Amino acid sequence: MQLKRLLVNPVSALLLAACAVSAPALAHADTIAWTSWSSATSGNPGSATGTIGSINVTYSGQTTGLTNVPSWTPAATFTGGVVGNAPPHTPTIQIEGGSALTETISFSSTVVDPIFAIWSLGQVGAPASFDFSSKSGQSFNLLGGGPSAEFGGSALTSTGSVVHGTEGNGLVQFNGSFDSITFTTPNPEFYYAFTVGYDATLTGPGPTPGPVPEPATLSLFGLGLAALPLLRRSLSRRS
Repeated sequence: MQLKRLLVNPVSALLLAACAVSAPALAHADTIAWTSWSSATSGNPGSATGTIGSINVTYSGQTTGLTNVPSWTPAATFTGGVVGNAPPHTPTIQIEGGSALTETISFSSTVVDPIFAIWSLGQVGAPASFDFSSKSGQSFNLLGGGPSAEFGGSALTSTGSVVHGTEGNGLVQFNGSFDSITFTTPNPEFYYAFTVGYDATLTGPGPTPGPVPEPATLSLFGLGLAALPLLRRSLSRRS
C-alpha cells in the first residue's frame, strides 16, 4: 500500500501537468483598427475617403454620404471572435442599395483578414444584402451579431458569398490578404451603413517573433524525466 501511495501522487501530478500542457490556448480578442472616414461625395456612383493609421482607404459605389447615426452599440453585437473592439461612434458610409454597380473598397497597402462591420441592413418587409461573389474564392466568417441600440434587429446571416439582413447587424471577417473588397448591394432599402477595419495585431508592426515553442508531447516527456529523480528519492527513503 505504501508503494502504491508513493506512485499515485507522482502519476497524478504528471496527469494534471499533461492536461495543462496539452490544453489549447484560450481564444483572445485583438485590437481592430477601424477606418476614420473624412469625406464623401453622394452619388451613384459616389465616393468616400478615409484612413486606417498610415493606410489610405477609398470607397467607390452608391452612397448618400457619411452618417453619424450608428453608435455601433451594444458592444456585444459588434465584437466577437478576434474582434475585441467595436467601431467608434464616428461618421461612416451610408448606403441605400438597389444599384447594379460593383462597389469597391480599396486599401493603399495590403491588409490581412479585414473586418467589415454592417449596421441596420434591411428591414421588416424589405430584406437587403451584400453580395461578395466577386471574392468568392476568399472565405469569410460572420462574427458578433444582434440588435443595434438604434433599431434593434438581429444577427446577419449568409448563403454562399451573400450576407443577408432584416434589420441585420454584425461583422464579416474575410480570410486572406486584400488590397480591395468588392461587392454589390442589389436590394434597395431606406438606408444602412458599413465601415471596415483590420486586425492591427496581424497587419500592424509587432514584436519580433520568438522561438517556436516545443510541441506539447516533448514538454510532457521532459516533465516526466524531471519527476523521475523525485520518485526514486522518495522510494529510497522508505526502503
